[in-house]
Formats: sequence, C-alpha cells, structure tokens
Amino acid sequence: MPWGLLLAIAAGGALGSLARHFLSSGIYNVTGTAFPWGILIVNVLGGFLMGLLVELGALKLNYSPEMRAFLTTGILGGFTTFSAFSLDAALLIERGDWGAALLYMLGSVVLSVLALFGGLFLVRAFS
Repeated sequence: MPWGLLLAIAAGGALGSLARHFLSSGIYNVTGTAFPWGILIVNVLGGFLMGLLVELGALKLNYSPEMRAFLTTGILGGFTTFSAFSLDAALLIERGDWGAALLYMLGSVVLSVLALFGGLFLVRAFS
C-alpha cells in the first residue's frame, strides 16, 4: 500500500478519534452517563456522514484515493467504525441481498457483544 494512502488514513484516524472523544464527552456532560447517548449519537452521525461522503464522491466529486481514504477509512473510521459497518450493510441491501444484510447486521452486533463478554470472562477468570 502506498505511503501517501497510509498517511492519509492515519491522519484522518487521529482527527476522527479526537472528534469522537470531544463530541461524545460534550454530549455526556449534557445528558449524563446513565444511557450511552454520546456514542449512540456519534454512531448515527457517522453513518449519516458516511452516506453523504460516499454519495458525493460517486455523483459529484472526484476524490483522489488518498482523499477518499482520509475521509472514510481515516476520519469516519476513527470517529466510528459503525459508519463502515453501516456502509457494508447498505451495500448488501442495495444489491437486494436482504438475507445476507440481516445476517451481517445481527451477526455483527450480537457476536461483537458476545465477544466482548468473552474477553471480560477470560480476564476475570485468569486474573
């Protein structure tokens, strides 16, 4: 992979991660932490922004590979990996592959939460 592409992703990832931190922290300052409003809003906003950027790139703008990587994989990937998940699900739906889309969406959410509990269990069991 070319160095310019890698640097674009890394720079975007750093900016996206900082944006996630500051936005979610600001939301938690307003809403409290009893419900994860900060990350929920970040995930929804990230999905919306991914839709805007991908469609603008396809229909209106001619992004260079580095700019596309900076914006999508970098900034939005650092902001929320949920935006990439949402794009993959949307692509399956747009292809008409509803079964695969449903399997992917349910599998991603359920298996990721179960995997997290698996990690918690292993650390707690062997600590």
